[in-house]
Amino acid sequence: MTSVHATLQRPENTAPIFAALGDPWRLSIVERLGEDGPLPTSRLNGPGSGVTRQGITKHLRVLEQAGLVESFRVGRDRFWRLRVEQLVIARRYLDQVSAEWEDRLARLKSLVEG
Repeated sequence: MTSVHATLQRPENTAPIFAALGDPWRLSIVERLGEDGPLPTSRLNGPGSGVTRQGITKHLRVLEQAGLVESFRVGRDRFWRLRVEQLVIARRYLDQVSAEWEDRLARLKSLVEG
C-alpha cells in the first residue's frame, strides 16, 4: 500500500526547477526545445536577440543543472533536448499546492457560510 505522502512533491526538490525557469531567456529556451525538439546551441540564439553564444551556453548550463535539458554531440555540434520529466515534477508540485489551497478555501467558505 502506497502512502499519499510518498507521491507528494517537496519544495526543495522543485525549487531548482522554478529558479531555472524564472529567467525569461531560459524559459524561452525551454519553450523552443519543447516546440522544435533537439536543437544545436547555434539555433537557440536567433539573430538580433542580443545574447551571445556564451550567454546562451550559460543559460543552458543552468537548465542542465536543474535537470530540465540534456545535451548530446552529433559531430562537432552539441544538441540540446528537453527533459520533460522535470516539467512533470514541477507540474505535480503546482497541482499539489493548488489542491491544498482549494481545500483551504472550501473550508473557509463552509465556516463563513456555516
